[in-house]
Amino acid sequence: MSAPDLATAAPANTHTAAAKPAAVRTSRFSTPGEGSSTLISAITVGVLLALWWLASHLHWVPPLFLPTPEVVFERLYESAAGRLTDAPLAEHFGWSMFRVFTAFIAACVTAIPIGVAMGVSRVMRGIFDPPIEFYRPLPPLAYLPLIVIWFGIDELSKVLLIYLACFAPLAMSARAGVRSVSQEQIHAAYSMGATKRQVIFHVVVPAAMPEILTAMRIAIGFGWTTLVAAEMVAANKGLGQMVLNASNFLRTDIVIMGIIVIGVVAYLFDLLMRYVEHVVVPWKGKI
Repeated sequence: MSAPDLATAAPANTHTAAAKPAAVRTSRFSTPGEGSSTLISAITVGVLLALWWLASHLHWVPPLFLPTPEVVFERLYESAAGRLTDAPLAEHFGWSMFRVFTAFIAACVTAIPIGVAMGVSRVMRGIFDPPIEFYRPLPPLAYLPLIVIWFGIDELSKVLLIYLACFAPLAMSARAGVRSVSQEQIHAAYSMGATKRQVIFHVVVPAAMPEILTAMRIAIGFGWTTLVAAEMVAANKGLGQMVLNASNFLRTDIVIMGIIVIGVVAYLFDLLMRYVEHVVVPWKGKI
Protein backbone atom coordinates (compact mmCIF):
# COMPACT_ATOMS: atom_id res chain seq x y z
CA MET A 1 0.00 0.00 0.00
CA SER A 2 1.34 3.41 -0.97
CA ALA A 3 1.83 6.35 1.40
CA PRO A 4 -1.33 8.20 0.19
CA ASP A 5 -3.39 5.06 0.78
CA LEU A 6 -2.04 4.81 4.35
CA ALA A 7 -2.82 8.47 4.92
CA THR A 8 -6.46 8.00 3.83
CA ALA A 9 -6.86 4.72 5.77
CA ALA A 10 -5.70 6.19 9.09
CA PRO A 11 -8.52 8.74 9.44
CA ALA A 12 -11.05 6.10 8.45
CA ASN A 13 -9.80 3.76 11.20
CA THR A 14 -9.85 6.65 13.66
CA HIS A 15 -13.42 7.49 12.69
CA THR A 16 -14.48 3.85 13.07
CA ALA A 17 -12.92 3.64 16.55
CA ALA A 18 -14.58 6.89 17.58
CA ALA A 19 -17.94 5.64 16.36
CA LYS A 20 -17.99 2.76 18.88
CA PRO A 21 -20.67 3.37 21.53
CA ALA A 22 -19.43 4.29 25.02
CA ALA A 23 -19.97 1.86 27.88
CA VAL A 24 -23.34 2.38 29.50
CA ARG A 25 -23.19 3.09 33.23
CA THR A 26 -26.14 1.95 35.31
CA SER A 27 -25.18 4.14 38.26
CA ARG A 28 -23.30 7.37 38.81
CA PHE A 29 -21.32 5.63 41.57
CA SER A 30 -18.45 3.37 40.65
CA THR A 31 -18.09 1.58 44.00
CA PRO A 32 -20.87 -0.25 45.88
CA GLY A 33 -21.88 1.76 48.92
CA GLU A 34 -20.16 4.94 47.74
CA GLY A 35 -21.86 8.28 48.28
CA SER A 36 -23.06 10.40 51.17
CA SER A 37 -25.71 9.01 53.51
CA THR A 38 -26.16 12.21 55.55
CA LEU A 39 -29.61 12.99 54.17
CA ILE A 40 -30.81 9.42 54.73
CA SER A 41 -29.50 9.48 58.31
CA ALA A 42 -31.23 12.81 58.97
CA ILE A 43 -34.52 11.44 57.63
CA THR A 44 -34.15 8.31 59.78
CA VAL A 45 -33.61 10.37 62.93
CA GLY A 46 -36.60 12.54 62.04
CA VAL A 47 -38.82 9.48 61.53
CA LEU A 48 -37.73 7.99 64.88
CA LEU A 49 -38.45 11.26 66.69
CA ALA A 50 -41.86 11.49 64.99
CA LEU A 51 -42.71 7.92 66.04
CA TRP A 52 -41.63 8.72 69.60
CA TRP A 53 -43.82 11.85 69.61
CA LEU A 54 -46.84 9.97 68.25
CA ALA A 55 -46.44 6.98 70.59
CA SER A 56 -46.15 9.20 73.66
CA HIS A 57 -48.83 11.80 72.79
CA LEU A 58 -51.37 9.27 71.54
CA HIS A 59 -50.68 7.09 74.62
CA TRP A 60 -49.74 4.01 72.64
CA VAL A 61 -47.37 3.42 75.56
CA PRO A 62 -48.14 4.60 79.12
CA PRO A 63 -46.26 7.78 80.16
CA LEU A 64 -44.56 5.89 82.97
CA PHE A 65 -42.71 3.79 80.38
CA LEU A 66 -42.37 6.33 77.55
CA PRO A 67 -42.51 10.04 78.45
CA THR A 68 -42.97 12.64 75.73
CA PRO A 69 -39.95 14.23 74.01
CA GLU A 70 -40.91 17.58 75.57
CA VAL A 71 -40.69 16.14 79.09
CA VAL A 72 -37.33 14.50 78.38
CA PHE A 73 -35.79 17.68 76.99
CA GLU A 74 -37.25 19.65 79.89
CA ARG A 75 -35.41 17.26 82.24
CA LEU A 76 -32.29 17.81 80.20
CA TYR A 77 -32.56 21.56 80.73
CA GLU A 78 -33.24 21.12 84.46
CA SER A 79 -30.26 18.76 84.80
CA ALA A 80 -27.98 21.16 82.94
CA ALA A 81 -29.08 23.91 85.33
CA GLY A 82 -28.41 21.70 88.36
CA ARG A 83 -32.05 21.61 89.52
CA LEU A 84 -32.77 17.93 88.88
CA THR A 85 -30.23 15.81 90.77
CA ASP A 86 -27.63 16.34 93.47
CA ALA A 87 -25.16 17.61 90.84
CA PRO A 88 -25.47 19.43 87.51
CA LEU A 89 -25.30 17.45 84.28
CA ALA A 90 -21.86 18.87 83.47
CA GLU A 91 -20.41 17.28 86.62
CA HIS A 92 -21.92 13.88 85.88
CA PHE A 93 -20.72 14.22 82.30
CA GLY A 94 -17.19 15.19 83.36
CA TRP A 95 -16.75 12.20 85.65
CA SER A 96 -18.00 9.78 83.00
CA MET A 97 -15.74 11.30 80.36
CA PHE A 98 -12.78 11.04 82.73
CA ARG A 99 -13.42 7.34 83.42
CA VAL A 100 -14.11 6.33 79.83
CA PHE A 101 -11.29 8.23 78.16
CA THR A 102 -8.70 7.44 80.83
CA ALA A 103 -9.44 3.76 80.31
CA PHE A 104 -9.56 4.14 76.52
CA ILE A 105 -6.23 5.98 76.28
CA ALA A 106 -4.57 3.46 78.60
CA ALA A 107 -5.96 0.62 76.48
CA CYS A 108 -4.67 2.20 73.26
CA VAL A 109 -1.20 2.74 74.74
CA THR A 110 -0.91 -0.88 75.90
CA ALA A 111 -3.16 -3.00 73.68
CA ILE A 112 -2.05 -1.71 70.27
CA PRO A 113 1.70 -2.42 70.82
CA ILE A 114 0.83 -5.82 72.30
CA GLY A 115 -1.39 -6.62 69.32
CA VAL A 116 1.34 -5.60 66.87
CA ALA A 117 3.86 -7.69 68.83
CA MET A 118 1.49 -10.67 68.69
CA GLY A 119 1.28 -10.28 64.93
CA VAL A 120 5.04 -10.18 64.31
CA SER A 121 6.31 -12.56 67.02
CA ARG A 122 5.18 -16.10 67.79
CA VAL A 123 6.64 -15.79 71.29
CA MET A 124 4.48 -12.76 72.10
CA ARG A 125 1.50 -14.46 70.49
CA GLY A 126 2.03 -17.51 72.67
CA ILE A 127 2.26 -15.38 75.81
CA PHE A 128 -0.69 -13.02 75.32
CA ASP A 129 -3.11 -15.03 73.18
CA PRO A 130 -4.39 -17.44 75.91
CA PRO A 131 -5.29 -14.84 78.58
CA ILE A 132 -6.86 -12.43 76.06
CA GLU A 133 -8.90 -15.15 74.38
CA PHE A 134 -9.94 -16.46 77.81
CA TYR A 135 -11.35 -13.22 79.19
CA ARG A 136 -12.51 -11.63 75.91
CA PRO A 137 -15.91 -13.44 75.76
CA LEU A 138 -16.65 -12.74 79.43
CA PRO A 139 -19.13 -9.94 80.16
CA PRO A 140 -17.71 -7.18 82.39
CA LEU A 141 -20.29 -7.91 85.09
CA ALA A 142 -18.83 -11.41 85.44
CA TYR A 143 -15.45 -10.19 86.72
CA LEU A 144 -16.72 -6.99 88.36
CA PRO A 145 -16.93 -8.62 91.84
CA LEU A 146 -13.30 -9.75 91.60
CA ILE A 147 -12.15 -6.27 90.60
CA VAL A 148 -14.00 -4.79 93.58
CA ILE A 149 -12.46 -7.35 95.96
CA TRP A 150 -8.94 -6.87 94.61
CA PHE A 151 -8.90 -3.10 93.95
CA GLY A 152 -11.60 -1.66 96.20
CA ILE A 153 -14.35 0.78 95.27
CA ASP A 154 -12.23 3.79 94.31
CA GLU A 155 -11.77 5.16 90.80
CA LEU A 156 -9.18 2.50 89.96
CA SER A 157 -11.75 -0.30 89.89
CA LYS A 158 -14.11 1.70 87.64
CA VAL A 159 -11.38 2.67 85.18
CA LEU A 160 -9.95 -0.84 85.20
CA LEU A 161 -13.30 -2.40 84.31
CA ILE A 162 -13.68 -0.09 81.30
CA TYR A 163 -10.01 -0.63 80.39
CA LEU A 164 -10.49 -4.40 80.21
CA ALA A 165 -13.56 -3.93 78.01
CA CYS A 166 -11.51 -1.81 75.58
CA PHE A 167 -8.30 -3.84 75.70
CA ALA A 168 -9.32 -7.09 73.99
CA PRO A 169 -10.83 -5.67 70.76
CA LEU A 170 -7.87 -3.32 70.34
CA ALA A 171 -5.27 -6.06 70.79
CA MET A 172 -7.02 -8.61 68.58
CA SER A 173 -7.70 -6.11 65.79
CA ALA A 174 -4.11 -4.85 65.83
CA ARG A 175 -2.93 -8.44 65.54
CA ALA A 176 -5.36 -9.11 62.67
CA GLY A 177 -4.22 -5.95 60.91
CA VAL A 178 -0.58 -7.02 61.11
CA ARG A 179 -1.37 -10.50 59.82
CA SER A 180 -3.27 -9.05 56.84
CA VAL A 181 -0.29 -7.10 55.51
CA SER A 182 0.63 -8.13 51.97
CA GLN A 183 3.69 -10.37 51.77
CA GLU A 184 4.71 -8.58 48.57
CA GLN A 185 5.09 -5.33 50.51
CA ILE A 186 7.25 -7.01 53.15
CA HIS A 187 9.44 -8.78 50.59
CA ALA A 188 9.82 -5.58 48.58
CA ALA A 189 11.04 -3.74 51.69
CA TYR A 190 13.53 -6.51 52.48
CA SER A 191 14.77 -6.54 48.89
CA MET A 192 15.61 -2.83 49.22
CA GLY A 193 17.75 -3.51 52.28
CA ALA A 194 15.30 -2.72 55.08
CA THR A 195 15.88 -4.22 58.51
CA LYS A 196 13.20 -6.09 60.43
CA ARG A 197 12.63 -3.04 62.65
CA GLN A 198 12.21 -0.80 59.60
CA VAL A 199 9.79 -3.27 58.02
CA ILE A 200 7.67 -3.31 61.18
CA PHE A 201 7.52 0.47 61.66
CA HIS A 202 7.47 1.59 58.00
CA VAL A 203 5.50 -1.22 56.32
CA VAL A 204 3.58 -3.37 58.80
CA VAL A 205 2.23 -0.72 61.18
CA PRO A 206 1.05 1.71 58.44
CA ALA A 207 -0.62 -1.15 56.58
CA ALA A 208 -2.36 -2.24 59.79
CA MET A 209 -3.61 1.27 60.65
CA PRO A 210 -7.07 0.86 59.02
CA GLU A 211 -7.76 -2.17 61.24
CA ILE A 212 -6.39 -0.39 64.30
CA LEU A 213 -8.50 2.73 63.80
CA THR A 214 -11.61 0.63 63.27
CA ALA A 215 -10.78 -1.21 66.49
CA MET A 216 -10.50 2.13 68.31
CA ARG A 217 -14.03 3.00 67.21
CA ILE A 218 -15.30 -0.38 68.42
CA ALA A 219 -13.37 -0.16 71.70
CA ILE A 220 -14.74 3.25 72.68
CA GLY A 221 -18.22 1.83 72.07
CA PHE A 222 -17.45 -1.03 74.47
CA GLY A 223 -16.17 1.54 76.94
CA TRP A 224 -19.43 3.46 76.93
CA THR A 225 -21.50 0.27 77.22
CA THR A 226 -19.43 -0.76 80.26
CA LEU A 227 -19.77 2.67 81.87
CA VAL A 228 -23.05 1.89 83.65
CA ALA A 229 -21.61 -1.32 85.10
CA ALA A 230 -18.46 0.52 86.21
CA GLU A 231 -20.44 3.26 87.93
CA MET A 232 -22.42 0.67 89.89
CA VAL A 233 -19.33 0.46 92.12
CA ALA A 234 -20.11 3.10 94.75
CA ALA A 235 -20.07 6.02 92.33
CA ASN A 236 -21.58 9.31 93.46
CA LYS A 237 -21.23 11.11 90.13
CA GLY A 238 -21.49 9.99 86.52
CA LEU A 239 -24.03 9.52 83.75
CA GLY A 240 -24.32 5.81 84.46
CA GLN A 241 -24.87 6.44 88.16
CA MET A 242 -27.52 9.04 87.34
CA VAL A 243 -29.36 6.57 85.09
CA LEU A 244 -29.18 3.80 87.72
CA ASN A 245 -30.51 6.04 90.49
CA ALA A 246 -33.34 7.24 88.26
CA SER A 247 -34.29 3.66 87.36
CA ASN A 248 -34.62 2.79 91.05
CA PHE A 249 -37.36 5.44 91.39
CA LEU A 250 -39.00 4.68 88.01
CA ARG A 251 -37.94 8.08 86.63
CA THR A 252 -38.09 7.00 83.02
CA ASP A 253 -37.72 10.57 81.80
CA ILE A 254 -34.32 10.90 83.47
CA VAL A 255 -33.28 7.42 82.26
CA ILE A 256 -34.07 8.30 78.64
CA MET A 257 -32.37 11.67 79.04
CA GLY A 258 -29.19 9.98 80.29
CA ILE A 259 -29.31 7.42 77.48
CA ILE A 260 -29.63 10.21 74.90
CA VAL A 261 -26.64 12.08 76.36
CA ILE A 262 -24.46 8.96 76.39
CA GLY A 263 -25.51 8.03 72.85
CA VAL A 264 -24.91 11.51 71.43
CA VAL A 265 -21.46 11.78 73.01
CA ALA A 266 -20.47 8.32 71.76
CA TYR A 267 -21.75 9.14 68.27
CA LEU A 268 -19.85 12.43 68.14
CA PHE A 269 -16.64 10.66 69.13
CA ASP A 270 -17.29 8.07 66.44
CA LEU A 271 -17.61 10.87 63.88
CA LEU A 272 -14.29 12.26 65.14
CA MET A 273 -12.67 8.84 64.70
CA ARG A 274 -14.05 8.61 61.17
CA TYR A 275 -12.46 11.96 60.37
CA VAL A 276 -9.14 10.84 61.86
CA GLU A 277 -9.37 7.63 59.84
CA HIS A 278 -9.98 9.67 56.66
CA VAL A 279 -6.93 11.84 57.37
CA VAL A 280 -4.52 9.12 58.57
CA VAL A 281 -5.42 6.35 56.11
CA PRO A 282 -6.89 8.09 53.04
CA TRP A 283 -6.08 5.04 50.92
CA LYS A 284 -8.50 2.77 52.82
CA GLY A 285 -10.93 1.12 50.43
CA LYS A 286 -9.15 2.52 47.37
CA ILE A 287 -6.40 -0.07 46.84
